[in-house]
Amino acid sequence: MASSFSPEKARVPPAIESPAPPVSQFKIALCQLAVTADKEKNIAHARVAIEEAAEKGAKLVVLPEIWNSPYSNDSFPVYAEDIDAGTDSSPSTAMLSEVARLLKITIVGGSIPERCGDKLYNACRVFGTDGKVKAKHRKIHLFDINIPGKIIFEESRTLTAGETPTIVDTDVGRIGIGICHDICFQELAMIYAARGAHLLCYPRAFHIASGPVHWELLQRARAVDNQLHVATCSPARDALSVYVAWGHSTLVGPFGEVLATTECDEATIISEIDYSLLELRRTNLRLQKQRRGDLYSLVDVQRLNSE
Repeated sequence: MASSFSPEKARVPPAIESPAPPVSQFKIALCQLAVTADKEKNIAHARVAIEEAAEKGAKLVVLPEIWNSPYSNDSFPVYAEDIDAGTDSSPSTAMLSEVARLLKITIVGGSIPERCGDKLYNACRVFGTDGKVKAKHRKIHLFDINIPGKIIFEESRTLTAGETPTIVDTDVGRIGIGICHDICFQELAMIYAARGAHLLCYPRAFHIASGPVHWELLQRARAVDNQLHVATCSPARDALSVYVAWGHSTLVGPFGEVLATTECDEATIISEIDYSLLELRRTNLRLQKQRRGDLYSLVDVQRLNSE
């Protein structure tokens, strides 16, 4: 009966089988950083956190969303860096490149405001163990919210939305990258899963108004929907800032189980990722074989147009 469901047609183009990861187990660090108005201090502070995580055995380090700048529309233009113009124009990414090379680790560099011509983006760089940029993700879904009496915030006032899903092969596996509000859209995670991702990383800065309801729910949903690991990293909470982050950086396993988390203060989570759980969970619950390609399909427009 299952074969008549045409599960292979539920992904257009057909899903790519996850490649064998280069490692089966490794330590991941989620650095929940306190962010100040002093960019140089933020950069130096992030470097120390990365170095301490590497000393504890982390092979993959994830930083928060907007870690070099206050999270506000007024700050984005002031703190923005021209990431593609070289190290002098982007001290934040220059530091990440250097420390990745020196420590031989992979870094998902959270996100910073990026200036490109007359546009601003919320952008994440991924650095390999050689210090070279392996990928850049620009936040695809901008965060516009209006909860009367709690929060009104519109990223679209200053930022431009990215256009490209980002998946990258690294020394610790194939990683799909999203930034904060990107996690609210299951289609993006499904595209990454269909491209063979082992892990999804979301630098995030959920507000305290939405965090209690949505933070853990969304990342556990993305993990269990796609049967892979999900890692999120938030800035630490600053109750005096314009935008008050929820915190609670978290690692979730492929069955939706919370493997590690923290509260709202500055902290670094060091936890183990075991990729053998991916095959185990996919054997326990064979979602890939049960999809109804005869009734629905997810279209990966970028892949479809490239073929």
